[in-house]
Amino acid sequence: MFLTLNHQKLDAYSASKEFVIECYKFSKHLPPEEKFSMSSQIRRAALSVHLNIAEGSSRKSLIERKRFYEISRGSMIELDAAFDIAESLNYFTDYPTEKLKLITAKCFRILCGLINQKTS
Repeated sequence: MFLTLNHQKLDAYSASKEFVIECYKFSKHLPPEEKFSMSSQIRRAALSVHLNIAEGSSRKSLIERKRFYEISRGSMIELDAAFDIAESLNYFTDYPTEKLKLITAKCFRILCGLINQKTS
């Protein structure tokens, strides 16, 4: 935000930013008793996706970059599991899920593409 760096031009960066914002919006709709558990975990994992993309993109070697992108992807899988539990607990009843579903899939797809880049 205060620096102008190349990672800000990545599709993964802008998609993950949108993903974090959507996760934060969803977490506000969780029941009050989830404030320090599921809500906190969703926010932490979503922010991890975004921050690891930013940090990974600054690494010089492709192998190092991929490691950070793999951590981001792991956080996305963690979030998908949290969303699965949230759905089982009917926490999506009063929350429109279409945008969250779309941005989750988009972000995951972009991350997989970054991870699957050839190392040569």
